[in-house]
Amino acid sequence: MREPTILDYTLLTILALIWSSAFFNIKIATYSYGPVTIALLRIFFGAIPVVALCLYKKIKIEAFSKDWYWFASIGLINLVIPFFLIAYGVQKVQSNLAAILMASTPLSATVLAHLFTKNEKINFTKVLGVLIGFSGIVFLFSDNILINESNFISALLILIGSTFYVIGGLLTIKISNKKNENVTASILIWATIFLIPITAYTEQPWNLTPSTESTISVIYLGVVATGLAWLLRFRILVNNGLVFQAQVAYLIPIFGIILGYIFLNELITPKVLIAVLAVIAGIYFVKKSNSNKTTLT
Repeated sequence: MREPTILDYTLLTILALIWSSAFFNIKIATYSYGPVTIALLRIFFGAIPVVALCLYKKIKIEAFSKDWYWFASIGLINLVIPFFLIAYGVQKVQSNLAAILMASTPLSATVLAHLFTKNEKINFTKVLGVLIGFSGIVFLFSDNILINESNFISALLILIGSTFYVIGGLLTIKISNKKNENVTASILIWATIFLIPITAYTEQPWNLTPSTESTISVIYLGVVATGLAWLLRFRILVNNGLVFQAQVAYLIPIFGIILGYIFLNELITPKVLIAVLAVIAGIYFVKKSNSNKTTLT
């Protein structure tokens, strides 16, 4: 791995901006599309650049190989369920809150990795990070201005969605010997297969008359925030390693708040600022303690 250059830091910042921008675009997409349709279109459009890269590099896509059940399981748990829960929750919750709630992923990952992996065990620094980070989340839920009886469940569903990301990430360890491009393309294919009948049955999107604004947001979510963002993440991982790439977690909630304010004029309360600082501090302590390679027990 090379020492990070100005270009590397620029690309890391761009990745954080892209992932942060997903939240307000999900909000705009919900103005015209249902949450299941958003999940389907996001995954479908996201698959296009990834599959295209596999074809260009002549990488075999093993979606229907003997390991199909792993790809199918990860597609369901790591894409279908969280994408749906986030889109459903953002209908009633500000996008900046979604960015903060999703930023808690490294914290829940620490707890689940301790329970289900051999090498990622809890220590004092990790416990401190988890407690600080989740105290910020609890504090955020006490903000009656932004989270109340009408949208409490929606906010909780977003938090649950972030946990499914972690579970899906742990499952990918089982197929860690396969190329990243193949794994990503395969789980995107299976996620699309799952969502087509569900979308057709529950939301009948062909009856919609969506706005241009919402349609642009859905396409952006797929092509840019899912497909191209993954390719950019992979480039950073190859050149600079996981530790460098993981720093994106500090930037996402910050950019999420800023973008939500700029594009949707979302309210920023003192509790939001305190919560995001607590989450970032928690992530810092957790990542400071991480070192060993993870393997499933």
